[in-house]
Amino acid sequence: MRKPWIILAASALAAASLAAQTRDQAKSFVKQAVEFAKKNPKEKFLEEVSGVKGQFHFNKGQNNDLYIFVYDLEGKVLAHGVRRELVGVVRWTAKDPDGKPWIQDWTKLVKEKGNGWIEYKELNPAQNNKVMKKASFVELFNGMVIGAGIYE
Repeated sequence: MRKPWIILAASALAAASLAAQTRDQAKSFVKQAVEFAKKNPKEKFLEEVSGVKGQFHFNKGQNNDLYIFVYDLEGKVLAHGVRRELVGVVRWTAKDPDGKPWIQDWTKLVKEKGNGWIEYKELNPAQNNKVMKKASFVELFNGMVIGAGIYE
């Protein structure tokens, strides 16, 4: 008979491995979006993100439910792979349920380091907009904060 702690440890290790793969996939997806942005006019890139048929738009069940979001350095949504209604909205003062100003935080991060991870809470479109912990990889390119996140 297996000891419960061995099963628990194995489960935790598998979950950690899956999270690492998912973080890698989110980071890779952002890198793919940045490469697309480098090779195309800005308008084409933004439409590729917000357009329902675009490769960076949310498609439940594909791309591990990843989508790209794009903000400017003042917190204005330039493109969003799920919530097109946010395009044009300035969300600079937005805070998560714990009061974390995540848009300001990721803007500071990309200005200082060029890219990186930020954690906060946000609505998960794959889970009927349930508020969940989210980790997003963001990268600065041409005045745009380009990111993708995973829900944990």
